[in-house]
Amino acid sequence: MRSWMLLLTAATAWAAGGWEEATRYQISWPSGLGLGEGQITAKKDSGQWKFALTLEAAIPGFKVVDTFRSTATEALCSVEFRKDSEHGARKRQETTKFAGTMATRTTEAGGGKTEFAVPACAHDALAYLFFVRQELAAGRAPGPQRIFFGAAYDIRLNRVGAERVTVAEVPTDTDHFKAILVGPKSRWEFDLYFAKDEARTLALVKVPFVMGSFALEWVR
Repeated sequence: MRSWMLLLTAATAWAAGGWEEATRYQISWPSGLGLGEGQITAKKDSGQWKFALTLEAAIPGFKVVDTFRSTATEALCSVEFRKDSEHGARKRQETTKFAGTMATRTTEAGGGKTEFAVPACAHDALAYLFFVRQELAAGRAPGPQRIFFGAAYDIRLNRVGAERVTVAEVPTDTDHFKAILVGPKSRWEFDLYFAKDEARTLALVKVPFVMGSFALEWVR
């Protein structure tokens, strides 16, 4: 579940008609010390968007490596979403394929297969991030919807207001949103800060845990 939050750290360069990017991020402990880093890429290939997020973090005695890949149409409707995770000694691979109003989720290494209904233009978690930024860039507020990160999650973004925050030691003007995410067995609230640039870059995410608030920051 925590790795889902790391999908919310995208930063971009705006290109005509969409995004072309390869950007870096830093993840910090509540103390401010570095915890890890990641990279997100986005490109168009044969009329489809290819998004990817790779994350590497190191906790003493525990290694985390996550890679998420999303293929989406030009309208940002999901075609396929893949998760490859390594959390300590545990490795997991999972793929969800979308076709019309149905999706098939397959877990490798004997994990099985499930089919379930989805909206005609479903969004996996990574495609949803770009959808939100597209809506904000067009001056629209994205409404509540269901997104897919293996299981289905309902998400709602509530606008808090304009706020200047420090992102990787750089003062940045942003719009602050409170995100509320509800899954089959969990409920999360976290803070998103979208830069007021043309691409509506997600500049900062603050995720609360028992030990404090972790920060995910755009590295420019």
